[in-house]
Amino acid sequence: MSVVPTIHRFPEEHDGAFVNAYLVETASGVLAVDGLLTVTAAKEMRAAIDRLGKPLLAALVTQSHPDHYAGLVEIVAGQDVPIVAPQGVIDTIVADDPIKDRIVGPMFGDEWPASRVFPDTPIRDGERLSFDDVTLTVIDLGPSESPHDSPWVLGDDERTVFLGDQIYDHKHCYLADGFYEEWLANIEKLRARFPEEAVFYIGHGGPVGGEMWTWQRGYIERFIDAIANAEWSAPEVARAAVVARMREYEPSSELQFLMELSIDPVAAKLGLLAPSA
Repeated sequence: MSVVPTIHRFPEEHDGAFVNAYLVETASGVLAVDGLLTVTAAKEMRAAIDRLGKPLLAALVTQSHPDHYAGLVEIVAGQDVPIVAPQGVIDTIVADDPIKDRIVGPMFGDEWPASRVFPDTPIRDGERLSFDDVTLTVIDLGPSESPHDSPWVLGDDERTVFLGDQIYDHKHCYLADGFYEEWLANIEKLRARFPEEAVFYIGHGGPVGGEMWTWQRGYIERFIDAIANAEWSAPEVARAAVVARMREYEPSSELQFLMELSIDPVAAKLGLLAPSA
């Protein structure tokens, strides 16, 4: 029988929060899955580790965007623990972090960690890590929602999955990296892999079940279609039309800014708008 460990989600209060990270509590320790974005949220997660009174055994990273790794510097502070991810995730984070520092840092000010730690322990696709009676298996997806994604699967029955951002929970989505074709292919790959009763712990909202694969696929397809069919001779009109179509699909305004940030990069990839300098 598979051991079902306790899973803690952070931040505990989600008013205004837009990214999750998790602690998996084993018999003798805790594992961090992702590291949040802001200093305050990451310190909350570290304080929870200290309250549990169990050592942090490792930190696992599900993808290369900064909201999944920036706060790790607070979570692992003073502890010599491995930060584990596929080599592609490690390489992408190291290469892109200076750019993220210039872009994200001014947006968040003192809440952006002034220094950041990166994954330092590579792992291969399908490789397993064991802690007490708990096992986690990594899936190296390559480009998907981010330039490199790596969900983690808990246990042999694969009913509990730390999915990163492969599914958003009725929130607008970030597609600015332009790997939407790969993301769509990975949706079908992952949909086919996991049992119907699987529970997905995700980066934005959740947990969710497998019914959300269809919603996520529909969101991506509508976004690409909305851009492809907008009138780009008038870019402001085109952008407004895309936003309107996406709000028809997902009426919530949650994370709408991520969708809006994605419009121009995807239009440029489709050859409808000149790339930004």
